[in-house]
Amino acid sequence: MKMGRGRTSRIRRRKLFRSSVSRGVNESYKPEFIELKKWLKDRKFEDTNLIPACFPGTGRGLMSKTSLQEGQVIISLPESCLLTTDTVIRSYLGAYIAKWRPPPSPLLALCTFLVSEKHAGDQSVWKPYLEILPKAYTCPVCLEPEVVNLFPKPLRAKAEEQRARVREFFSSSRGFFSSLQPLFSEAVGSIFSYRALLWAWCTVNTRAVYVKPRRRRCFSAEPDSCALAPYLDLLNHSPRVQVEAAFNEETRCYEIRTASSCRKHEEVFICYGPHDNQRLLLEYGFVSIRNPHACVYVSEDILVKYLPSTDKQMNKKISILKDHDFIENLTFGWDGPSWKLLTALKLLCLEAEEFTCWKKILLGEIISDTNEKRSLDIAQKICHYFIEETNAVLQKVSHMKDEEVASVNQLTLVETLWTEELKILQASALILNSLQTPFRESASWGGVERGDRGSEAGAQTHEL
Repeated sequence: MKMGRGRTSRIRRRKLFRSSVSRGVNESYKPEFIELKKWLKDRKFEDTNLIPACFPGTGRGLMSKTSLQEGQVIISLPESCLLTTDTVIRSYLGAYIAKWRPPPSPLLALCTFLVSEKHAGDQSVWKPYLEILPKAYTCPVCLEPEVVNLFPKPLRAKAEEQRARVREFFSSSRGFFSSLQPLFSEAVGSIFSYRALLWAWCTVNTRAVYVKPRRRRCFSAEPDSCALAPYLDLLNHSPRVQVEAAFNEETRCYEIRTASSCRKHEEVFICYGPHDNQRLLLEYGFVSIRNPHACVYVSEDILVKYLPSTDKQMNKKISILKDHDFIENLTFGWDGPSWKLLTALKLLCLEAEEFTCWKKILLGEIISDTNEKRSLDIAQKICHYFIEETNAVLQKVSHMKDEEVASVNQLTLVETLWTEELKILQASALILNSLQTPFRESASWGGVERGDRGSEAGAQTHEL
């Protein structure tokens, strides 16, 4: 039978191709998922809407078995399936937590339980869940230092803070771990190692869902608002979907209700929040392609890079920006430079005789065409600087991928981040170019005038 060559056949083949590319591969037959399903069923949960699958681009996730409608509850996980501090308190760890001073944090309780249960292996009642958890994570704290050094400057600083925070978490917890020695035949130092605690910390940080905070005297004052939700935590993030997620006090289930429809055999997503890519990489270890919330951050040193060093009012201007919260979260996005970035640049571009108008700038008023043009010029220079920097880093990453095969996955993650930022900067450059068009047209119109007005008018136009 010959393959159709008509228009209808071509459309059908394109649809089949798109479907095969986006459709996941069913993984419910795998032993680890069969065991997880049995474990969940024993806890009164049996899902009829979703099945585990592997998808191109996102990896392991959940696929719809049927069409899902807007407003439908896509998953309702009973309280008995959740791993919370209640779980830990009721376990063999409860007595040790109750008597430890100062009281351990809820996070430490969850991490200790995860490490202990993983060490228990086949003896752990949580084994079916532990078996499907990632063996390793891609949060910055888990990446090689030379990979982290490739991050954009703002993210690199936060990654270093994250690493220091986890190190301190481990160091300050060693006394508590030592108190647990009666529970183990092996030395607790070999069980509760930095590597083991890092795995547990990443598990809670990347996979926990939010529950209503509880206050117990056996824990420190830190919020007790995390729960691990087996199976539900297989749902991947998309910034383009909206869901309602919360613990239902009446049904005693953690429920997710979708605000959009989903076709049969498509991946079902949830949204972790309106996070940019640097935040997603820092907290969850991944980058979202074409993320509408993605942006490129402008630090203070870059903000003033192209401003005249002779400006005697610069320190005062910076002080005003800091006092009014206009020095942080200045960004380029898909729709160009943020209003906050342009406002900061307008204030920094004020001439000495215009300086008294700084309050009007912060209120969004236009001071002069000259000020508008100068701020756009500086924004464009900053944007071009970032484009050059981004291209240089991407070239460096490409060379490193050829030389450091062991780190290729980590380098690919960084490459994806920079590639997305380059797309944003290119979009911003086009928008800035269009914003400057009226000023170029005005200058061109002024050039015709110069022939009639004489040299004085020409000098005034040149100043603009």
